[in-house]
This record gives sequence, C-alpha cells and structure tokens, in this order.
Amino acid sequence: MKRNKTPVYYGDYLQLDKILGAQAFESEKYGEPAHDEMLFIIVHQVYELWFKQVLHELNAVIDTFSQPKMPDDQLIGVVHRLHRIIQIQQLMNDQISVMETMTPQQFLAFRDYLVPASGFQSIQFKTLEISLGLKREYRIDFDQQSFFNRLSEKDRALLEELEKKSSLFELVDAWLARLPLLEKDEFAFWQHYKTAADDLLINDKQTIEQNPTLTEKEKRQELKDWQGTRETFDALFDKDSYAKLREEGAFRLSHEAMLATLFIKQYPEEPIFNVPFQLITALTEIDEKLTIWRYRHAMMVQRMLGTKIGTGGSSGHHYLKKTTESNRIFVDFFNMATFLLPKDMLPPLPDQVKHYFGFHYA
Repeated sequence: MKRNKTPVYYGDYLQLDKILGAQAFESEKYGEPAHDEMLFIIVHQVYELWFKQVLHELNAVIDTFSQPKMPDDQLIGVVHRLHRIIQIQQLMNDQISVMETMTPQQFLAFRDYLVPASGFQSIQFKTLEISLGLKREYRIDFDQQSFFNRLSEKDRALLEELEKKSSLFELVDAWLARLPLLEKDEFAFWQHYKTAADDLLINDKQTIEQNPTLTEKEKRQELKDWQGTRETFDALFDKDSYAKLREEGAFRLSHEAMLATLFIKQYPEEPIFNVPFQLITALTEIDEKLTIWRYRHAMMVQRMLGTKIGTGGSSGHHYLKKTTESNRIFVDFFNMATFLLPKDMLPPLPDQVKHYFGFHYA
C-alpha cells in the first residue's frame, strides 16, 4: 500500500477555512444580524454537499448503464451505490426536523432579505431530478413554464444540455427491455400468468357483487374500478392497448420493460433475479424518499409561511404540495403490486428453467 510523502493536516485537507467561513448573513447588511439565519444557511449548505455526493454516486450508476453492454458483475456495485444514496436521503429527510426548530417569526426576521433567491435555483437538485428521469415533459404546468426562468444563462444552458442526455430511468428501461427472461425452452410464463390473472380478477368481481355490506351505488363504483383494473391487466398482453394507456400517462415504462420487471418481481428468490430485484427495489425506495422529502418540505413551508408566496414567486406551500405527488419518476415500480399474483397461483418452474435461473452444482 502506498503512503503519502508529505504530512496532511486535518483542517487543510477538508479546507475548513473555506467551509466554516462561508456563512454570510444577508440580515447583517441591513442592521442587527438575525440569529437564526445561521441555521438557515448551514442547513441549505449541508443539503448542497449531500446533493454533490448523491450526484457523484448517481453519475457513476449512469455511466455503468450507459455502456453498450453492461457486465453482470457491475450490477452489484450499482445496487451498492443506490443503497448509499438511500441512506443519504434519509439523513436529508431527518435534517428537516432541525430546520423546524426555527419558529415562523424567527424566519420572518430575515426572510424578506432573501428575495428572489429560492430553492428553484438549486442547480444540483435540478440536475438530480433530470438525471433520475424527471425531464420537462413530466413536470407540472407551472414547472414547465418557469423551470428555467429564474436561472442564470450559464445554468440554464447546463440543464438544457442535460435534458438531451439519457436519464437513469431511460437507461434502466432499456436495460430491462433487453433482459431475455420471458421464454425458456418450452416454458411460456405469460400463458400461465394470463390464465391465473383471469381467475384472480373473476374472483375479485364476484367478491364485489356478493358483498352484502355495499349499496348498489357503491357496487357500481367498485365494479367501475374493477373494470379499469381489468383493462390495465389486459394491456399487458396487447402492445397497442399498452401504448395507448402509456400515451395517456397510465404507464411510463416501455411494454418490454414492464413485462421484464413483473417477471423479476414474481420470482425474486431465483438467484438470477435477485440482484435485478434489489435494483428495482432500491430505485423504488429512492423515489419514495424523494417524495417524502418533498412532502416534509411542503409541510415545513406551510408551518413557516402559511399561505404566503415563496421567495421565488411560487404559491409556496400549495406549489410544493402539488409537486409531491406529480414529480415522481419510478411510479410503475410502485404500481407493479397491482399485477403480482399470490405464490400459490404462480406456475411452477420446470426443472430445466430452475436450473437456468439458479446456481449450478455438480
């Protein structure tokens, strides 16, 4: 193992003079400094440091998936990096509790000095969203119109260029679509699955029709919802129907990627599927923790500002609450539970297929 030739000093290595000297109070320019502005600055600086680390991990994952052919042995490294991102997200979510130790009046002591600065201008967070897969066409109307408005020309150009590149969602979709998991020898999984799914849906319909606790009006609504689920199931076996629902926003994954994901989630215990299953689960959790962060942020803003507008000109709490549900990326992974069958309804895997999916022993 190589060693350094010159001694390293802790403060110099971490450049603490720069970091600890980077808290300049805006309130101080107009009179007595507001005590709680220090907390506000440090919390946001820490967020930006964690965003930098998350992007460091995410870019490595994107580079791995961007290869013409991704080696299987690199997939576990991808999952490891995604798990690290999840742990950082947990820290960022918990950090909101620290911010909430500041009262609304303490925030108002310096809030108006910050106009028009806003979290809208966090280039790293916007980079994170775009890199994961939240591109302009998937944003709410307000975001589509104003996403670039508050940025410098340099930052706007950087993000517009990033929009042209493949996001992690797009790369994972293409990777899933390529997986040769659906047919093996004489075993056609989807024929078995469709029969079992039909039986399951028929049982669900009978449960609604025979439920004595429902009124006729409630039954009609339940059956209408059942019909929607029926049509969604049917789309799995009809590319044209799937494409139509996808165009309407019901799905985002490609048809091939959706089927591959469903196959993996039906048989996660099979060795060949275990790491892909971990990957799908990790991406689901990243999306979940990002949604939780948005929600907690919206609640904090309401607590601090009520219904006042944000410093960046948005409707404050109402805007943030709307993005909580709208700005999600891997929703198809959440909705996959709709199509999962109980284990006892799954077709048994033939020996030759289990041999293909499992570890080989002499």
